[in-house]
Amino acid sequence: MIPRREDQHPDDGRHRFDRALYRRRGVVEQCVCWLKECRRLGTRFEKLAVNFLAMIHLAFIERYLRVAFSDRT
Repeated sequence: MIPRREDQHPDDGRHRFDRALYRRRGVVEQCVCWLKECRRLGTRFEKLAVNFLAMIHLAFIERYLRVAFSDRT
């Protein structure tokens, strides 16, 4: 949910602004942007969906390990 401008009418068919939902949207967008930094995922190098999903899993594992072990240095 993107907040409305003050000059928009509330009866234009859109839902009301929900702050908690908006914060979760930001987390999802940051995650997608991070995944696109992985060149193999951003360009959709894999042709098969199974292989593409496997690469997403590997990217998340790499990210987790990087975050988990960055505190130890």
